[in-house]
Amino acid sequence: MNAADKQHRAILQRIARKAMLDRGLLPDFSAEALAELDRIRAPATVDGGQVRDLRHLLWASIDNDDSRDLDQLSVAEAMPGDKVKILVAVADVDAVVKSGSAIDEHARHNTTSVYSAAAIFPMLPEKLSTDITSLGFHEDRPALVVEMVIGTDGSVEASDLYRAGVRNQAKLAYDSVAAWLEGGAAPEAVAAVPGLDGNLRLQDRVAERMKGLRQAHGALTFETLEARAVFDGDEIRELRVEKPNRAKNIIEDFMVAANGVTARYLSSKRFPSLRRVVRTPRRWDGIVAIARQHGCQLPREPDSRSLDEFLSGQKAADPLRFPDLSLAVIKLMGPGEYVADCPGDAAPPGHFGLAVGDYTHSTAPNRRYPDIVTQRLLKAALAGQPAPYGKADLEALAEHCTAEEDAAKKVERQVGKSAAAMLLASRIGEQFAAIVTGAAAKGTWVRLLDPPVEGKLVQGFQGVDVGQRIRVQLVHTDVEQGFIDFKRAD
Repeated sequence: MNAADKQHRAILQRIARKAMLDRGLLPDFSAEALAELDRIRAPATVDGGQVRDLRHLLWASIDNDDSRDLDQLSVAEAMPGDKVKILVAVADVDAVVKSGSAIDEHARHNTTSVYSAAAIFPMLPEKLSTDITSLGFHEDRPALVVEMVIGTDGSVEASDLYRAGVRNQAKLAYDSVAAWLEGGAAPEAVAAVPGLDGNLRLQDRVAERMKGLRQAHGALTFETLEARAVFDGDEIRELRVEKPNRAKNIIEDFMVAANGVTARYLSSKRFPSLRRVVRTPRRWDGIVAIARQHGCQLPREPDSRSLDEFLSGQKAADPLRFPDLSLAVIKLMGPGEYVADCPGDAAPPGHFGLAVGDYTHSTAPNRRYPDIVTQRLLKAALAGQPAPYGKADLEALAEHCTAEEDAAKKVERQVGKSAAAMLLASRIGEQFAAIVTGAAAKGTWVRLLDPPVEGKLVQGFQGVDVGQRIRVQLVHTDVEQGFIDFKRAD
């Protein structure tokens, strides 16, 4: 592989397709699915018997700059007593993607969109996910709306769930909205809609309340380095770190609350559901040992509040090393998974990381299959119809969605490593500042401070320990395998 040929995007796309196939994922839609797609000419209508018309509200989407598969909108309404009503509209994907169809079977197989460094493998055809079922700017679309009354302490005091027609009044991006909330100039899309600036600031204040309450209950503070490949034409130019900001916090806090309301609504109707859980850490002793290394004593039994106090303290004291500490704790906590929750069963475990007991995935149906399943359950419950999935169906789906989500993440990580190797391929022999992120019998790993790339320390690793800052020299890269090798230079 010659990185100088500048065909970076095509090479990474080939690597990504192979990784998809190796993991049992489908990179392409079947002929049957494409034939179905050709027959879908327009979005579902927004009117009908039990569908409210809320197209007049100041709905707006906030997502990444280049996102077109828009799943949700939000709007706020001030209420007496400093309470605020928050409405979250979720795209009604089920109105177009019918259960058992060829398009649905593809989505059910992959269960998620895969966002690799040079290619996106959408769960639904782009004609749907970025247009017909997307909550696009100034488009009338059917949606499921989660309505929540938020108290002064950030708690959900009342809630409702119903179908509605909505219209996106402003397509906004995380970074520009966050910069404005921090004192910068208002994005043009905000200034163009009368009243939207005040509504967004109200949403920001409410999100802060909600976040504060979750943290008081033990929601964990993490920060991992998510680096995105940036291309100039077909040539990779840099890896840009995605950082949290106030606009992302608005969406995160609203979605956590909406997913909790959705889970409780289905339970109240005696309906089964797919829950998203992160179990109490089985390797809590490992987390305790990490905290002890940093001079902090955690309880012998898992306790999210104590853990968050430790994490928050470390973030303030050592922000440079905090992403690596976060990743170590996340690995010891164990991954999230889907479980079936059926009437009469014992209560499922909650989400340890979010410090919530009731949680499902319902707010991203253009990108995740469990959200479409939840949507179908909600629509049946709202219509007074039987549940479209039985216990055995949901148990099988929970296991399958958990496994395929893991496969998708492995594809994304593998292609991300290949992109990093490609970026550094022309810099063999250069030296970099680095921090040791892993030191064990199976190998020693370092992360460069700039660019944010991780690789293996293959020479000079004797005596180094996690958290130590060293200088390293790049000695080898392998784009196909995603290998990056360093030797100690100091």
